[in-house]
Amino acid sequence: MISLGCAKNLVDSEVLMKQLDANKFELVFDPVNVEKIDTAIINTCGFIGDAKQESIDTILQYVQAKQNSLIDHVYVMGCLSERYKSKLHEEIPEVDAFFGVNDLKKIISHLGGSFKSQLLGERMLTTPAHYAYLKIAEGCDRICSFCAIPMIRGKHTSRSMEDIISEAALLVKGGVKEINLISQDTTYYGLDLYKKRLLPELLDTLANLEGLEWLRLHYTYPDGFPAALTQVIRSHKNICNYVDIPLQHISDRILKSMHRGLDGKATRNLVELIRKEIPDVAIRTTLIAGYPGETEKEFQELRTFIEEYRFDRLGVFSYSHEEDTSAFLLKDSVSEKRKKERVEELMFIQEGISLSLNEKKVGHILKVLIDREEGDYYIARSEHDSPEVDNEVLILKGDLRLAPGDFRHVVVKRAESFDIFAELQ
Repeated sequence: MISLGCAKNLVDSEVLMKQLDANKFELVFDPVNVEKIDTAIINTCGFIGDAKQESIDTILQYVQAKQNSLIDHVYVMGCLSERYKSKLHEEIPEVDAFFGVNDLKKIISHLGGSFKSQLLGERMLTTPAHYAYLKIAEGCDRICSFCAIPMIRGKHTSRSMEDIISEAALLVKGGVKEINLISQDTTYYGLDLYKKRLLPELLDTLANLEGLEWLRLHYTYPDGFPAALTQVIRSHKNICNYVDIPLQHISDRILKSMHRGLDGKATRNLVELIRKEIPDVAIRTTLIAGYPGETEKEFQELRTFIEEYRFDRLGVFSYSHEEDTSAFLLKDSVSEKRKKERVEELMFIQEGISLSLNEKKVGHILKVLIDREEGDYYIARSEHDSPEVDNEVLILKGDLRLAPGDFRHVVVKRAESFDIFAELQ
């Protein structure tokens, strides 16, 4: 099983793996040696250009292995397959079969297995045993001009609160200490199913699960951000002081063209509100550089926004001109070279901000979660850091005996731009 793209894709892969395991298939996740497998299932991403290219390159790698008689079968599933199934079938006929994002039962049947309904809510975790992602909804009802996800994943469909709580309890019972809530738009949760936004209530209930040490919130869409959410985060010690909120831009004109629902002033007000309501909060956001028609003046406005608001965590994407999106009708006027320069310029600013914020932590005590060993260090994270994408805390191993999943208190000794070095308290 090879899983590409976001954590939402990873959850889909884990669900499929659990079903295949129940059907007595021997499974290897992200294999290093293709000679030791006979069937490859590739869960693809089809979101933006770079992700699509990675998916295609991976497919071609396994197709080549098949042509060299190293493996027997190659199957492709997920977002790229859903979006371009017929085109992919024409261009890469060596793939044995293509499946979309909702074809779980078809894949299992095609492989000769049977779907096990009693396993609903169960997964074979590919993450370290102490943390997991928990998907609370599928699809999206937003009409963001640059995004193809609604046409790939369909309309927003919330899972029932009972199903989510049941799965969370199962994860905690299995040893998971940190749950990361995900969906395409978590702030929309419940609106379709219960006719009102219920993310605060869901978060409040999950936080009361015995044994759950950290609960982290991802993909909170800024428009419609529930007012009660900050209070719930503030009222539970095990809800991380961390909000992942994709803002995308700050220019009024671009935000309007993107159909984001908030203008620049409302965006700034929301960031200020979150910081006011949640002491010691870390805000992670993502921005897009090089959107169609983005002028140098609008780019400078974005640059100034980053300098003034000093986000704890920041990712910047180069605009990808995606067919079938409303932005595709606009002229992709910013050259690829200039897009790349703008991304690099913003990330250079962020590197300095991150270093400054990290240096302020020197001498402070942090509670951290040990993720893994790497070389001479134990690699850990604070509540302000999500797995894979954020900063890490490095603890020199020496004679220490720590294990993944351990919580420890450390003293910060030294800071770099995106990592900090610490010793046990």
